[in-house]
Amino acid sequence: MRKNTAYWACQICGWGAYSLVGGASAVLEHGWAAPVVIGYGLFFLYSIGLTHLLRAQIHRRDWMSLPLQRLLPRLAATSLLIALIQTGFVVAVYTAIAGNLGPWRDLPSDGFMLIGLTFVNAIWSALYLSITGMRQTREARRNEIDMKLALGEAELKALEAQINPHFLFNCLNSIRGMIVEDPARAQDMITRLANILRYNLRKDRSRTVPLASEVEVVSDYLALESIRFEERLRVHLDVDSAAAQRSVPPMLLQTLVENAIKHGVEDLPAGGDLFIRAGVEEGALRIEVENTGRLREPKTESTQIGLNNARERLRILYGERASLQLAARGEGRVAATILIPTTA
Repeated sequence: MRKNTAYWACQICGWGAYSLVGGASAVLEHGWAAPVVIGYGLFFLYSIGLTHLLRAQIHRRDWMSLPLQRLLPRLAATSLLIALIQTGFVVAVYTAIAGNLGPWRDLPSDGFMLIGLTFVNAIWSALYLSITGMRQTREARRNEIDMKLALGEAELKALEAQINPHFLFNCLNSIRGMIVEDPARAQDMITRLANILRYNLRKDRSRTVPLASEVEVVSDYLALESIRFEERLRVHLDVDSAAAQRSVPPMLLQTLVENAIKHGVEDLPAGGDLFIRAGVEEGALRIEVENTGRLREPKTESTQIGLNNARERLRILYGERASLQLAARGEGRVAATILIPTTA
């Protein structure tokens, strides 16, 4: 709203000043006459209208994104075209009111007016593009800063949600009981736990990581959980090579897997199956985490923190082109499905 107000204020002030100066000069040279006053009043109105149409053309054709060598000929042509129309209107209005050509009885007068108006329209175009370009640059920088702040906050929340104290306590207790019975396996589990902590806590985290990295850390996580669940947790992994190289937000897959175990498999006395699938469909990455269980209303707000955070990070990075859906499937299963576009 404020941008449009400033635009119209500049239009009115700019063409108003030009019309007043031109009208005053004409009155001094040719005397006070109705054709002069009416002509410059109408000139003020249709000049605003013509340059407003030029503004619409600039945005419709996206001239702001054109390189300079392609932009300048277009602006020169439109400046000349508008000047031709203005010149024609000036002569036509004066003739219609006065019944003669008045000051425009010869071609040199029309030519000087045409050149002057072409120059004025070129200045108008240059000023409009410069001001609009600077405003768009400021808005882009502000949006980038806002996005970085929002992404940083979302990633911090993700870290808090992922480093679950209960998971750490369970792992440490399980490994403690394994040290005497199976030292080699206990050592392997400690290494896997260290990998998870290193992956989650590293400070130089990128906005995205290869899905293969996510699968690797999730494999470590599931190996640790298998100590607690034993035969109750049955994992099925199917990630094709093309999908493994695609980029995803860090800890995205782990969020879905943790959610599937915590709210699905863990609640079932007989345990259940966990399916992790990933593939590329029509250029988009599709990730599915399906588990045995039923879709229920969350008991508390905390049960939705992980999924809500994942949705927020997807929105920040990809806008509305990415999605995360949680839905019930037949045979007592629940699936979380993510679609991520090819490019951010």
